[in-house]
Amino acid sequence: MAVWAIGDLQGCYDVTQRLLEKLRFDPAVDRLWFCGDLVNRGGQSVETLRLVHSLRDHCEVVLGNHDLSLLAVSERTPEEQRRVNPDLQGVLSAPDAPELLAWLRGRELCHVDRGLGWMMVHAGLAPKWTTQMAEKHAREVEARLRGEHYPRLLRHMYGDGPDWGPHLKGNDRDRAIINIFTRMRYCSPRGRIAFDQKGPPGSQPPGLYPWFCVPGHAARDLKIVCGHWSTLGLFIGNGVHAIDTGAVWSGKLTALQLDTDELRVVQVPGRDVPAPAPKPRPARPRPR
Repeated sequence: MAVWAIGDLQGCYDVTQRLLEKLRFDPAVDRLWFCGDLVNRGGQSVETLRLVHSLRDHCEVVLGNHDLSLLAVSERTPEEQRRVNPDLQGVLSAPDAPELLAWLRGRELCHVDRGLGWMMVHAGLAPKWTTQMAEKHAREVEARLRGEHYPRLLRHMYGDGPDWGPHLKGNDRDRAIINIFTRMRYCSPRGRIAFDQKGPPGSQPPGLYPWFCVPGHAARDLKIVCGHWSTLGLFIGNGVHAIDTGAVWSGKLTALQLDTDELRVVQVPGRDVPAPAPKPRPARPRPR
């Protein structure tokens, strides 16, 4: 038996199949943990979603920002849906779309296995969150996402604010929690997310830190596996195992074995498509 965590698939069905073959994945005895962003950009999103759905009794999945965006788009008008890229349109127009989307909406924002000693999230945790706090806040949003008023949550989840605070309520609270779990890379010591900073460590302005090494962050009693940050690459440190290695952008698709004390990483080449050039940062006015 083996438990494997796998980085962002992003609609790369052929690449995913190659990785499962290399792992010699056997659903009778093995389990998979998918770190979110199953869909978008790879050109095979509906095939990828069907594959993971077919393995639903043998895997754990956390929601990524692209998965939540797909769910939000699915609640819009047909005219608005036609404006999204063809990859997502392929999911929305599929005959089994209702079943696939209903299943996706039931996935977690964080998955915890204390017996195994691991927590899986898509992006990160707020600096002051313990694993217990993170699990509690994830369950808040998951309950609303699975409830009858979920379209309202999906309509109001977009936006870069407010910053997280335990006093938040309603849509602001849901949005802040979702942003932390699905969009975080860099933040300030107080937990303010720098949404526009997507490069590797060292490229960020002073005063910002990768979420997992913010000074004074909460002690955590579980190892954390995550994805989301392709420019970070394979990173293991500070109790964090980041495994989004840019499969959708000529990188690799990475699997990490969780049920062993040995560091065992398996990779296959991703799509042969270069990553888009980073957008230039606006020049800051010089003080006079």
